[in-house]
Amino acid sequence: MKISLDIELKDIPGQLILALKPISDFGGNIKTVLHQRDKKTPSGRIPVQIVFEIEESKLARLVERLKEGDVNVARVGKERLKESMVVLLIGHIVHTDIGDTINSVDSTGFAEVVELSLSMPGIEKKSSALFTLSAIAKEELKKALDILKEIAKKKGILVISSI
Repeated sequence: MKISLDIELKDIPGQLILALKPISDFGGNIKTVLHQRDKKTPSGRIPVQIVFEIEESKLARLVERLKEGDVNVARVGKERLKESMVVLLIGHIVHTDIGDTINSVDSTGFAEVVELSLSMPGIEKKSSALFTLSAIAKEELKKALDILKEIAKKKGILVISSI
């Protein structure tokens, strides 16, 4: 199962490895680590977000081990969106209501735009955006892409996706 974990670490050397090692010890496969070194929590700790895969039966013991190691576990979440793809949009994205475009996918209940990177070279020029679409399964991801393409066509926006 895919897990998203928000933790808080002391601001001293070696703390990140102390938090990651138990995940490995329990057979977890780390996918991403976002170590926000320049930020602090109200308690003066460093926030870290980790996404990893692990057997569900081992999750509770892992969280307990982290707490025993003085790692503050702020949030544990199971990832429901399992499939993702990156899509490039080119056109007057902002002027055609980017919020509406995103909502067309998000309102499905089975898919979401989970990341956005936007480039606007000038007010009269076309912009480009990278959307990361995530969905609960491959079939739903294809449906979300079809919805996005339909909305984009109505707005005169080009959609480029992987084959």
